[in-house]
Amino acid sequence: MRILITGAGGQVGVALARELAGFTDLVLATRSDLDLSYPQGIGAFLKSAKPDLIINAAAYTAVDRAETEQDQAWTVNATAVGAMGRWGAEENVPFIHFSTDYVFDGDASEPYSETDPVCPLSVYGKSKAEGERLLLSSEAPCLIIRTAWVYSDHGKNFLKTMARLATERTELAVVSDQLGTPTSSVQISSFVGHIVRQGQPALPELFARASRLVHFTASGWTSWHGFASAIVDGLKRRGVPLKASKIRAIPSVEYPTPAPRPKYSRLSAERLKQVFDYHPEPWEQALNHVLDTSYGKAAGE
Repeated sequence: MRILITGAGGQVGVALARELAGFTDLVLATRSDLDLSYPQGIGAFLKSAKPDLIINAAAYTAVDRAETEQDQAWTVNATAVGAMGRWGAEENVPFIHFSTDYVFDGDASEPYSETDPVCPLSVYGKSKAEGERLLLSSEAPCLIIRTAWVYSDHGKNFLKTMARLATERTELAVVSDQLGTPTSSVQISSFVGHIVRQGQPALPELFARASRLVHFTASGWTSWHGFASAIVDGLKRRGVPLKASKIRAIPSVEYPTPAPRPKYSRLSAERLKQVFDYHPEPWEQALNHVLDTSYGKAAGE
């Protein structure tokens, strides 16, 4: 099976390339190969690549900058996704696409299910929700994977930011009233590998059983403050020299951002378990795996 991975230089794209390298024919497309800012070139690129499966890991993810770069966010996250979906529908090529917890407003008190209505607060969230709508309306044999709080051992993400700040500052102030589930790019790619191993002929039927949409995160939940505390503790246990001796919990109002964030963005795993028979590991365990990769194993482990 020939698989095209777009956004191959990003957090999820790199993890996917590692996960799928051993058993399939991969086409790795970075932004220089396929720039989703120019959707008019998508059809020709896909025709040339001749994929049996498309995995779209490319996205406009600058959440705050999207508030002022609305056209760019909309083009990449919505228009381009719709164009890929139409091509997939015409050629009957299965398509895996990633979306986000930011399509919800965060007013829930129980984990969001796939059937809950979307109500994004930010331009980024609205652009991702529109990408979902366009892809589903294309009737491509697709699967949208909504995930949350993605981090990895490379690139720009919360883990890397906290690790850097902890070496520069004696005190960190981190929001404690936004709740969700940190999810590593390795966890996401492992789930995709589980799907791909079903084989190309079975994928459209599998996607249809999931109503073409599934939520995927690590198990468990925490706050950004809880995540930061776990990161710093993990770094200390691995002997990384840090300046930070205190991580202060603050409300969101003390850390205003251009784009509003959902206060509660836990995603239900019921469809994930029922349709895919998949049970993700806890976020704390996944974090330790990523820290092991970047900083070595903790003393005594």
